[in-house]
Amino acid sequence: MVSDTENYKKLKTFFNDEYHSLRIYTQSRIDDASDRDAEDIVQDVALKLFSRPDTASPIHNIAGFVYNSIRNRIIDIMRTKKDQINIETDMEVKLMEFTELFYGKSDNGYSDDMKRELKKAIINLKPTYRNIIKAIDFEGFNYNELSLETGIPKGTLMSQRHRAIAILFKELETKKETKN
Repeated sequence: MVSDTENYKKLKTFFNDEYHSLRIYTQSRIDDASDRDAEDIVQDVALKLFSRPDTASPIHNIAGFVYNSIRNRIIDIMRTKKDQINIETDMEVKLMEFTELFYGKSDNGYSDDMKRELKKAIINLKPTYRNIIKAIDFEGFNYNELSLETGIPKGTLMSQRHRAIAILFKELETKKETKN
């Protein structure tokens, strides 16, 4: 039977030799999530493995054990739910961010009239354009995800969104000129 010191030595040697590879592997699995750090995940797994109780069974395939542990940790992280945010507040924030696309960032925020006009302009878009604006700018989809879900090529989605933004910009400029 393998003693804990032998497991510890094997793990230490493996992490010393393969740390860079482990970090690259982890990064390749989480590259779409900017709020996660591959190094933190590898270190978290290492800590848990080195903290194994004395009664734990011996590790025969160190590489397979460590890579599976990392994969499982990534799955656990991806499954954790983000803090629930009030949907209305979240949509308001996204609406303000979206408005900034047209007028840039200002110190005093946006008037309620501007927000109402933007909402009306979005509602009046063709359904195709309205759906792409809602999905990308308000629901947090990226072009790849939306392409997979709808079957529409990524480039087409980008063109549609660009046209929708141009229409919204023109509509809001017209409204702004008539109010001034």
